[in-house]
Parts: sequence; C-alpha cells; structure tokens
Amino acid sequence: MADAIDPRALDEAVRFTAELIRIDTTNRGGGDCTERPAAEYVAERLAEAGLEPALLEGAPGRTNVVARIEGTDPAEDALLVHGHLDVVPAEPADWSVHPFSGEIRDGVVWGRGAIDMKNMDAMVLAVVRAWARTGIKPRRDIVLAFTADEEDSAEYGSGFLADRYPELFEGCTEGISESGAFTFHAGGMRLYPIAAGERGTAWLTLTARGRAGHGSKVNRSNAVSRLAAAVARVGEYEWPVRLIPTVRAALTELAELYGVEADLSATDPGDLAREVDGLIAELGPAGALVEPTVRNSANPTMLEAGYKINVIPGSATACIDGRMLPGTEEEFRATLDRLTGPHVDWEFRHREVALQAPVDSVTYRALRDAVELFDPGASTVPYCMPGGTDAKQFSRLGITGYGFSPLKLPEGFDYAALFHGVDERVPVEALHFGVRVLDHFMKHSSPKHGTTTDGTTTGGSLATGGFPAADAGTTSSFLEA
Repeated sequence: MADAIDPRALDEAVRFTAELIRIDTTNRGGGDCTERPAAEYVAERLAEAGLEPALLEGAPGRTNVVARIEGTDPAEDALLVHGHLDVVPAEPADWSVHPFSGEIRDGVVWGRGAIDMKNMDAMVLAVVRAWARTGIKPRRDIVLAFTADEEDSAEYGSGFLADRYPELFEGCTEGISESGAFTFHAGGMRLYPIAAGERGTAWLTLTARGRAGHGSKVNRSNAVSRLAAAVARVGEYEWPVRLIPTVRAALTELAELYGVEADLSATDPGDLAREVDGLIAELGPAGALVEPTVRNSANPTMLEAGYKINVIPGSATACIDGRMLPGTEEEFRATLDRLTGPHVDWEFRHREVALQAPVDSVTYRALRDAVELFDPGASTVPYCMPGGTDAKQFSRLGITGYGFSPLKLPEGFDYAALFHGVDERVPVEALHFGVRVLDHFMKHSSPKHGTTTDGTTTGGSLATGGFPAADAGTTSSFLEA
C-alpha cells in the first residue's frame, strides 16, 4: 500500500515550480549566469522546514545550496538528492507564453525549467517540508544539493562542491537526480526509463592551420578547406556499436516486453551492429530510448574562420560535441586523430567521465518498485542517458548516480523534445505523481536492507518523529560560506 503524503505538498510542488521558473537563472556559458536569487529562495524554503542550508559560491552569484536531513539509522549509507538551479537560454518571441512567466494554465505549468529541472527541485522541497510538518524522518541520511552551472561545465556548481566541500557529502554512496522515471508511451505500453548510466562528455576544439593569402590565388594550404574536410569526416562517421551492460539490459528488457527476440551474441562488430540496429527497428518508438547510446557520437556544432571575404586566414576552428560510452575513451581519441588528419589539431575543451550504475542493486530495485507502486500496470526499464548530469562530478566522491525525476505524463506529451526546447512545460498531475514517488522512495530507501512495495524495509521499519515541525510562516536563518 502506498503512503499518504500531506496534501499541502502537492500544491507546494506546483507553486514552487512556478516561482522558481519566474527567477531567471539563464546560463549562457562562460560564467554568464547568476543563480543566487534561486538559491536564496530554496534556502528559505528549507530553513522554514527546520533545516540549516549552507549557501556556497564558486564565484560571485554562482550559488549552491546544501543541506542534510538526519536519518534514523546511523549505520545506513546516505543518499544524495541533487538538482540544478540554472537553465538554458530561451527566446521569448518563439514561445506561446513568456518563458519566465511560470504561468499555470489548463493544468500545466509553463516556462523554462519546467522539465529541466526546476520541477525536480520543487518536488524535493515539497517532500522535505511535508516531512517536517508531519514529523517524519527517513531511514538514511539524505543530503540535498541544489547546484549552479550544470548547463555549462559545472565548474561553479557540482564540480566546485565535490572539490572544495567533500565533507558535506560524507557517507553518501548513491544519488538521484534528473532525466529518469518519466512516462514513455510506446505501443500501448507505459514505460518508465530509469537512468543507470551516462555517456561521457567530450567537447572538442578543432584547429586547422595553413598559409594565409589573397582570396583570388590558388592555395593548397587553405586552413578553411582543411577544417571543412575534417569536420565533414567527423560529422559523417558511423561509429561502431559498443554495448555497455546498462544498454544491453535495456534492449533485453524491452525485447521481452514487446515479445521480440533479442539476439545480441555476435562477436564480429559488423554482425553485432546489424543485430542491434535490427532489434531497435523492431522495437518501434521504444527503440528511441536506446538508439542514442549504442554508439559514441561526435556532432559538429560551431565554426569560426576568417575576417574578410578576400583574405584566406591562417587558421580556422570548429567545435564538436562528442559523447563517449564507458570504456571507450581510448577508441574515441584514436578515431578523432584519424578523422581530423595531419593538418588539423584537436583538444578537449571540456571533458567529463562516462558513468554506469548497477541495475541489479537493492536501490535500483527500490526505484523501480516506487514507480510501479504509483502506476500499476506500467513497466520500468534501465536507461543510459545520451548526455550528462551533475552525477559526473559527484562520482568523484564515490557516489553512484541514478536518473530519477519521476513524472507521469499523458500520451502525446513529448518529454524529450521539451528539454532545451520551445514551450517547455509540465502537467500539474505529473508533479503530484512525482511528489508521491519521491516521498516513498526517499523515506524508505535502504541500500543495506531493501524495501517492499508497502514501504517497509526488510531490515526494520521506518521511524517517525524527531524532525522539527515547521510553521509555514516561520523563517529560520541559514548558513553562508
């Protein structure tokens, strides 16, 4: 049986989502962002719940919030629950509503961050405030982190926290954050992909050098031509299939759900590619969950060269968004060396590790159980994210990351398209579902003992009491470092 949560938490999740959206935390990259107003908002909501949040800045205005909730069992490993406060840019002229209006219309909250990921921030705030009002304590310690700069390099956010304040995450062995446990409708089924892996980040700068000269003369050492040829080779390259355990598990489970044979036994790379691509095609729309993560990728995104049309420049540069599966960095490097050729150099502009988490762990089972408890008849499946999250930086502290930001979405709601897209929005009912699922999992999670779908742990019961009740009108001070 599912736990009942204080119904005020459902309303707060919606209100907090809208109010956070109205705080413009656009991250344009290169340090151009100010998360502090959103961080202060979060800290105030936590302080009202009796917590002592710390405000930590990697640079002026680049503010993070960290707080710890003590559990009832000091022998348990702690859980990190993290979400970022920054958002990508939005052009108001392209939107149906102003992207920072936080408008609530027809049961939907609109605005930049509604999906990525102020919704998750708001749901977590609502859950822990409900605990404070009703005197509930989780079994394990929970560390809350609301971070800056995730939409760029995380230098001022999770990277800064992991490097400078590791003691705040003492005891944390696992973490949950964005991009998992959302409804994916396919073939009449409701699937909830729960992330247990991320491709590594490999943002590259390519530089071609040549002989500068007049644009009217033949030039066999034209830097622009050399760069263009290299960029074309990179963009057109078909990367070989590389099946990591998470993706193999995803393909196997999806095939079983759809009654499709999954023969992934080939050892020859060409044969394996045909098996994998054929299986993905048979899975129909569900194949989209795994297609981006069976290979590495490298997509050209930016070009820069020259200063006048009749002058051949001596150099030209390009940027590539590369992504690497776990265990493939050496192959990735060698492939880029070959594709760029002798006249183009390349270097990492930003690099972060690929991640993989076990899908047979007690915690992963608890994640699946929590979703299926609140949406009976749905199926959860493993998932590897094609991109990356703050879990990469927190992995430096030995924290295993899962993507778990639960939302129950109606059919036809294109969740993936709204990430960094126009008219980003989230249904109110999806937020209510997420609050219930997060409350259940965070409260009962026990990596050493496990949980059952009725919320009890196999090694003991959930304790209550000892968490200070908070009046909604009471404001406590919070720490600043």
